[in-house]
Amino acid sequence: MSLLMSPLSNLTSIRDYIRFGASQFLSANIFYGHGMDNAFDEAKFLVLQAINMPADLDDAWLSCALTDDEAKRIVILFEERITTRKPAAYLVGKTWFAGMNFIVNENVLVPRSPFAELIGRGFDGWVNAETCHHVLDMCTGSGCIGIASLQALPYAQVDLVDISPEAIAVAEQNIALHGVEDRVCAITSDLFSNLQGKRYDLIISNPPYVDAAEIAAMPSEFHHEPMLGLASGHDGLDLTRKLLAQAADHLTEQGVLMIEVGASDEALIAAYPELPFFWFEFEQGGMGIFAINRYELEAYADVLAENSAIN
Repeated sequence: MSLLMSPLSNLTSIRDYIRFGASQFLSANIFYGHGMDNAFDEAKFLVLQAINMPADLDDAWLSCALTDDEAKRIVILFEERITTRKPAAYLVGKTWFAGMNFIVNENVLVPRSPFAELIGRGFDGWVNAETCHHVLDMCTGSGCIGIASLQALPYAQVDLVDISPEAIAVAEQNIALHGVEDRVCAITSDLFSNLQGKRYDLIISNPPYVDAAEIAAMPSEFHHEPMLGLASGHDGLDLTRKLLAQAADHLTEQGVLMIEVGASDEALIAAYPELPFFWFEFEQGGMGIFAINRYELEAYADVLAENSAIN
């Protein structure tokens, strides 16, 4: 039975519809992995978006009654979430990352990186906020990591780079949304190909890092995301190898490279046992972000070049 045809007359408040949505999601066995990790938070996000309320709405408002039009919009979203398996962020065209609102569509991944926590911690002292003036967010997608990094780096100019023109179009929307046109620039480039002569104090990247086996086993929700932003060869490291081999030429003398490789961290360590990767730990979930300095990349330049050429 369609949810629109279900008897919903006993549902009146915001709280009622959140509870109803959570129940439906649990029954439908949908997958949570795009910003929310449970049925209640997923339902609350969709309900509040449907009625144009902020994500941090005080719980005191949850007892408010809904109009018929509001209730219909909510149920339509619930039904679409269940039947299409699209991530909730795509259904409403927006999501939150590092406490900031971002526009998203199916040309970019839904933001969910532990870089958000790392930004909130000021990059754990790896970057001097006073002297970090040039930042590159490579494989930027929506631009969320690079734009959010301004919270920790108040004097930085940020380049958002992606190979996808469609992703860059979304990043440009987010630049405008946050009014940072004077500090952030979006560039279409295949890695560093259009960045000749540019050097950065910090390069951050959440590149594709999902290996072939994991791609084959992914829940339906992930297949709505651009495969260009997910798949990276048999071990998930194709793009990371290239970044490691090329980054030193685009870092300042004291520059730092930070890359997220997620569950491909063990494969990376096995591929580069010599490299002194520093792995961050996270309290809010997530894994697989490392840091390495320019001088360390230069010290292992031969190993990096050889590994990149072989793979």
